[in-house]
Amino acid sequence: MQSLFSSITCSSPISKFPSIFQPRRSRTRRLRAEDAGPNGVETREPSVQELSPEGENISSNGSSKRAAPLSEKDIKKAVQKTAATFAPRASTATKNPAVPGTALYTVFEVQGYASMLLGGVLSFNLIFPSNEPDIWRLMGMWSIWMFTIPSLRARDCSKNEKEALNYLFLLIPLLNVLIPFFVKSFAVVWSADTVAFFLMYTWKLGWLQKTE
Repeated sequence: MQSLFSSITCSSPISKFPSIFQPRRSRTRRLRAEDAGPNGVETREPSVQELSPEGENISSNGSSKRAAPLSEKDIKKAVQKTAATFAPRASTATKNPAVPGTALYTVFEVQGYASMLLGGVLSFNLIFPSNEPDIWRLMGMWSIWMFTIPSLRARDCSKNEKEALNYLFLLIPLLNVLIPFFVKSFAVVWSADTVAFFLMYTWKLGWLQKTE
């Protein structure tokens, strides 16, 4: 019986059992074989990102990327793009006929400033007086944004003036929405819009520099 047991043990070595006793290196070798080129040299570049002491992301080639702050040129471009998207503009792609010296240029200019004055009269409750808020006073409050700025933008004006109108097109709605939370007065809102209008023109057109 002992010889029979010895013969069975010798004929069935441990190496014939399942490979649970052996480390599994076949997948590692297969992955390395896939990454290797025809000459057996590994060709795949590992994607490595490191963090520099300054907190910058550094790629494998050593180049660093830092988010640049918004410059004045970027802000101007964003304002111009927004105003050009939402503000009224010419319906044709031809050159603007309302050039300085033409009757159409004068019509747009007179229309813009006349609507501003009419809006002030309505806001101060001088025309169609009412003791309660009505549509006329509301239109007077929004007259600069609805009529003055579009009329002036319709002209073939200078680059600085067009830039001032673009800023006003975005600024005045903010004023008209925020001011009523503190002061519920149509006249105050129209006055703030008018002050913002002339301050923007003074800044962009350099009126104070010209007078000096």
